[in-house]
Amino acid sequence: MKRRYFGTDGIRGEAGREPLTPEFVLRLGQAAGRYFRALSERPVVLIGKDTRESGDLLEAALAAGLLSQGVAVEHLGILPTPGVAFLTAELAADAGVVISASHNPYQDNGIKFFGPGGTKLSDEAEARIEAGLDAPHPTQRIATVRNHQEAERIYMDRLIRLGPRLDGLRIAMDTANGATYRVAPRVFQRLGAEVFAVFTTPDGRNINKGCGSTQPATLQRLVQGGDFDLGVAFDGDGDRVVLSDRRGRLAHGDHMLYINALVRGEPLVVGTLMSNLGLERALAKAGVAFVRTPVGDRYVYEELVRRGGRLGGEQSGHVLFLDHLPTGDGIQTALLTLAAVLDSGRPLEAWVDELPMYPQTLVNVPVSDKRRIMQHPELEGWIAQAEAMLNGGRINVRPSGTEPLVRIMAEGPEERAVHEAAAWLREQIETALE
Repeated sequence: MKRRYFGTDGIRGEAGREPLTPEFVLRLGQAAGRYFRALSERPVVLIGKDTRESGDLLEAALAAGLLSQGVAVEHLGILPTPGVAFLTAELAADAGVVISASHNPYQDNGIKFFGPGGTKLSDEAEARIEAGLDAPHPTQRIATVRNHQEAERIYMDRLIRLGPRLDGLRIAMDTANGATYRVAPRVFQRLGAEVFAVFTTPDGRNINKGCGSTQPATLQRLVQGGDFDLGVAFDGDGDRVVLSDRRGRLAHGDHMLYINALVRGEPLVVGTLMSNLGLERALAKAGVAFVRTPVGDRYVYEELVRRGGRLGGEQSGHVLFLDHLPTGDGIQTALLTLAAVLDSGRPLEAWVDELPMYPQTLVNVPVSDKRRIMQHPELEGWIAQAEAMLNGGRINVRPSGTEPLVRIMAEGPEERAVHEAAAWLREQIETALE
């Protein structure tokens, strides 16, 4: 069955507009409730959210739909996405739901489901829920709703058990005015670090605004200009993280995969089409197998499971440690990476020095019809011509899974050629749109 609304990371859009209207989300809750009722006699669904102003509205509509179908709802409050995944498994719930649009601006929001065990729902399950959207769903036995008072504490306790001692470290932290704004500073402090946290005052509209893992410049300047050992920046829903070394240089997902692979002795790392050639070649030199998947953590997860691997992730800082959790967790990733750095006896900046990155650029082309561009008869030829400009690099063109964009990634040994190739290819696509 084909999915219309679910993308690679749930359903996303501008809150209050199709498809994320209260009416649609109510029907989604009813359809999901009917699906979960078919699997369990008395299903329980956990709901968490980030700090967007639209979160309460969408949560209420979704909960109403679930409750009307006899599905009990437990509200977790503001909690990072991986916290919801963990608690879904820990509390043996039938499903978990996160209301968040991750790194997107506050106007957007989204709905993502986790199944039992904290793994994402399969494509088939999402398609079945979609198939029930237009069916009548008369109210069934009305279920109960409650607020789970201990959700944040249970999640924090897990992270504290997982993390290394950080005594003596001075850490600057950017919580993106998002879901980690309470949890992350407290976890690092409980582990002994001295934490200076910024962007910790969400107002419903400032999530990811000029801050967080996608805009870490303020954090980098803070670390570079202050007496800090490193910096940590999360995204809005807390499943991604990037680090800054003492010199203000970023250590993103590729760096964290490299550090953890070598210190943990991993034989395999799974990345994506966006993973830097520098990572691929450095891992090969170290004797570590490297496999690429399409962009999206679900594809990384599936490939790791298929190959029996434990470590994989995306350049964005969405890193999977399957020996700990079946989804990415920014706080977990930061803690495990710091544990690896401490175990190695080498500072973070030494690891950044060791992994030279090829110049890479990402260009977003706004489009009204992504399929039209991706199926254009000349696209393959344009890509080949752009790659010829790179002298040993590569080009990747893909549709965004959550926005009306086609993304062009160009990478190669010469920065000027990288930008010229990406600009030339963008011009061909924009001309085709006229």
